[in-house]
Amino acid sequence: MKKSDEIRAEMLHATNPLFNKRKLKLGTFGSNLSGAQTVSSMEGVLKVDWPTASTVGAMADAMEFEAIVPVGRWRGFGGDTDFNGDSFESYTFAAGMAAQTKYPAVFATSHVSTIHPTMAAKQAATIDHISGGRFSLNVITGWYKAEFDAFGLAMPNHDARYDGAAEWIEIMRLLWQSEEPVTYEGKYYQVRNALLRPQPIQKPCPPVMCAGQSKKGRQFSAKYSDITFMVPENRSDPAALRGEIQQFRKSIREQSGRDIKLWSYTYIIQADTEEQAKKIHHHCVHEKGDWAGLSNVFEAMGLNNLSMPPEVKVKLKEDFIAGFGGVPLIGTKEQIVDGLKLFVDAGIDGLLLTWPSYVEGMRRFQKDTYPLLVQAGLR
Repeated sequence: MKKSDEIRAEMLHATNPLFNKRKLKLGTFGSNLSGAQTVSSMEGVLKVDWPTASTVGAMADAMEFEAIVPVGRWRGFGGDTDFNGDSFESYTFAAGMAAQTKYPAVFATSHVSTIHPTMAAKQAATIDHISGGRFSLNVITGWYKAEFDAFGLAMPNHDARYDGAAEWIEIMRLLWQSEEPVTYEGKYYQVRNALLRPQPIQKPCPPVMCAGQSKKGRQFSAKYSDITFMVPENRSDPAALRGEIQQFRKSIREQSGRDIKLWSYTYIIQADTEEQAKKIHHHCVHEKGDWAGLSNVFEAMGLNNLSMPPEVKVKLKEDFIAGFGGVPLIGTKEQIVDGLKLFVDAGIDGLLLTWPSYVEGMRRFQKDTYPLLVQAGLR
């Protein structure tokens, strides 16, 4: 007898590629932001304009990436580059991507506190129709106080943000599915006689991703998400990586009794030789890195006071400069494929990708690396 999650995945597979049978699912990450995931002034770092975003979307579509995931961002981080200071709003970005692509799931990354669930449900349903049933929602509770300030909102404590998000997504799902007017009286949200028509194409409702890494965040993911997002601490030891991923899955399963999809993210620096790739990484991080901007990021995320060995903290900062803390894949096309395969072997379902030199890096990936992924049976 099939589990409810298996039945839901089969229903969503009819229109949403997130639930296809490929061993490795891929997506773009942060293509709606200046700098994307790279805190550097090196040449090629992503600029925010629609022709560039459209180019990235077209390449993702041509390679049949399963996802285009923007980042919700309302304020930059200052420093030399004002990292992420320019950004496209994620729901309208998703609508634009939906209209110009045919294959990927188009995500909106939604700060729950910045938009009422009745409005968000309507926007999501509209994008689902524009895309032909490919809309997906990345739910985040927010962590950057300057963004709460921009909306004139007090920043609730960590657990309260997730409690509010639970009410928010419950209202969304009621509106997406109910044929009758919805009334909801919660601590954080109240809805009276709200009705959504037309409802989304995807039944019973569009899929949800959550990236919470805390205990409370994992509890939220276990209950409400179809895809959960993790950032591995073990980045070079295959056995340790596999163990960490398996433990993450186990914790989700124990909390919910569910086997939900597990994604992570990586930044890619590819060159003809490993030495050349490492030189590009050094240039990005140590010659052009915006270390003042990174300090502001760490302060906002509460990372400046982390207790860890100095060499570990230096490596973490380097990965934040080059790829906002994603797992690095640096080397030749063959080494990139090997690194991606390592994730698959360890139990990851999908990866979001970013490149410091975004458009150029993605073009090289499309031309040189993607065919090797196909040959390897990963795509």
